[in-house]
Amino acid sequence: MFHTVLVANRGEIAVRVIRTLRELGVRSVAVYSDADADARHVAEADVAVRLGPARALDSYLNIERVLAAAAATGAQAIHPGYGFLAENPVFARACAAAGVVFVGPSAEVVDLMGNKIAAKRTVAAAGVPVVPGRIEPGMSDDDLVAASTEIGYPVLVKPAAGGGGKGMRLVRDPADLPEALRSARREAAASFGDDTLFVERFVDTPRHIEVQILADTHGNVIHLGERECSLQRRHQKIIEEAPSVLLDAATRARIGGAAVDVAAAVGYAGAGTVEFVVSTHRPDEFFFMEMNTRLQVEHPVTELVTGVDLVAEQLRVAAGERLRHTQDEIALTGHAVEARVYAEDPSRGFLPTGGDVLALREPSGPGVRVDSGLRPGSQVAATYDPMLAKVVAWAPDRAGALARLDTALAGTTLLGVTTNIAFLRRLIGHPDTRAGRLDTGLVERHLEALTSQDADSAGPGEAAEAAAGAVRAPRPAGEPALEAALEVFGLVSAVGMVPTGPLVDPWDIPSGWRVGGPAWSRWSVAGAGTSSGPTHEVAVLREADGGLLVRLGDGRPRAADLTWLPAAGAGLPAEALVTVDGQARRWQVAVSGDTVWVGAGGSAWALAERRAERDGDGAGGERGGEARSPMPGIVVDVRATAGDTVEPGAPLVVVEAMKMEHTVVAAVAGQVKDVLVRVGDSVALDALLAVVEPAAEPAAEAGPGAGAERAAVPTGAGH
Repeated sequence: MFHTVLVANRGEIAVRVIRTLRELGVRSVAVYSDADADARHVAEADVAVRLGPARALDSYLNIERVLAAAAATGAQAIHPGYGFLAENPVFARACAAAGVVFVGPSAEVVDLMGNKIAAKRTVAAAGVPVVPGRIEPGMSDDDLVAASTEIGYPVLVKPAAGGGGKGMRLVRDPADLPEALRSARREAAASFGDDTLFVERFVDTPRHIEVQILADTHGNVIHLGERECSLQRRHQKIIEEAPSVLLDAATRARIGGAAVDVAAAVGYAGAGTVEFVVSTHRPDEFFFMEMNTRLQVEHPVTELVTGVDLVAEQLRVAAGERLRHTQDEIALTGHAVEARVYAEDPSRGFLPTGGDVLALREPSGPGVRVDSGLRPGSQVAATYDPMLAKVVAWAPDRAGALARLDTALAGTTLLGVTTNIAFLRRLIGHPDTRAGRLDTGLVERHLEALTSQDADSAGPGEAAEAAAGAVRAPRPAGEPALEAALEVFGLVSAVGMVPTGPLVDPWDIPSGWRVGGPAWSRWSVAGAGTSSGPTHEVAVLREADGGLLVRLGDGRPRAADLTWLPAAGAGLPAEALVTVDGQARRWQVAVSGDTVWVGAGGSAWALAERRAERDGDGAGGERGGEARSPMPGIVVDVRATAGDTVEPGAPLVVVEAMKMEHTVVAAVAGQVKDVLVRVGDSVALDALLAVVEPAAEPAAEAGPGAGAERAAVPTGAGH
């Protein structure tokens, strides 16, 4: 075994690899960019080396700097994780040239299987079925249009290089194909440095099933069963489980054998995954899609049902050892389900989010595993992939695993960054998910229900009431967050008092009293950074006897009480028991600047005073003729120029963040007055990108008194 291994990655996968290195007694070396100087993987490694600036090309993708870090620390091997350089044959060759072991297959195999066209040809020659399509190299857009007509719609446009759904487009209407090709080429070039595309037939109601394989350098290949990865959005996996409920024992053996045949055909060594598409209506029929020559994000579910540490096996194979297991020794026990926690806002089309992790509580207990790159104080920026952590649950059966996962997600608290945790709970609780009626289109079909904030057991209105209670209740000793909240909502400043020393107990400040009697303190709150979302008016009254009343919107006043609970530990969120009309709920609370974060049951809400300049149409969208960025990111395409005449929905600017593109469109018909950004510009949330001068409203038909009316009320008045 190696004595020192460098982990050429970041986030949760770097932390996960470091964990196994520690268990094996191997010295670990972390690398980091300037954006990750305080990251968890840096703190947990034995040694950490700075690579360079935040931009991946200057740090995690810089082969020369990664190899220099390996040389400086005496690393004998480099584990690439997934993403970044994990499937880069140039990097694999550079490692060999530098005398460092690349923990993965040979550069030739990475090259072969990374090219989807060559991979399909190789696999077909080995007798493994592939999806019908045109996989010729170097096809032009005209070739792809002709091939799609020949195959028949719907078709999938896919990049020849890379994976993970990047650059993939589903096209159902021939009229949409030209734009899909343009967008796919741009994303493929940005992600993989290669814009080569091919097309294949889209399998109806498909299920995404993949097989984990292990192979050594002595010719031994085994599989460790399959994973069901059909719950996806935009071709990105969200929930994965092992084994699949679709396959019977005979089909499991056949698909596992096919995966072994693929690995053997290319001389594979290490851990890899062979991905198949399977029709829901014909589960005994499967087609090869691609092979990932690396560790998969979802590998924990396989580890939990087989008891095999895949990272440890990768390292042993890379060190020249033989596989320690035969196929007959691999058994699948129980069921495991994984949920990916992303920094994104499902209610806003899954747009990337960001922020500082103000408070963090991750679940634990029997059958629960968390792979995470987070710690309190971590900064989540739009620089890298939005996946923050994976919550995984195992149980003897599938129903038990789903129930345990739901409990684990409900017990997860992450304040400071908007995430998809509440969405994940709704997804695993959906009747089709519970029944195992899965396919890759399930999320899109039920998207409205799955992303509805009203579906949360702890809704935004309740959160607003909790925040109101929190800023009006006595502060526990040594709780600075509440002091900030009191200042934010004006409780102290309203009576002209600035506390010195210990904060004056707010119960002793007669803020609810005015000449003539008590008065309601009124304020409105909205999700911080998402002012296009729901807004909730909250009023609070502290009565003469010290009791609290809260009123949400135009609703009736309700008796409220708040009790701060003892701190559970350093870095954990403050907790309060908020009782409204006799019903109590435990909330987690954190404060940052003028924002109060409250969370419960996996949901979290960022509440802030409503600013006057935020009134009107939502920020982060297109207010009238203003086109604003819906997320922080980089401008990757400018589709309009000053003077263009546009209709509503016309694309203006394309912004990319966390490997996802969003096209900002014109909200009104008119003429483009100005475009304020260029390709490559960094933009903030709600940044003004372009301005469209709305077209003049058509004049009303002349008639008696019409001229006088137009003179008295100018066009557009009152709007």
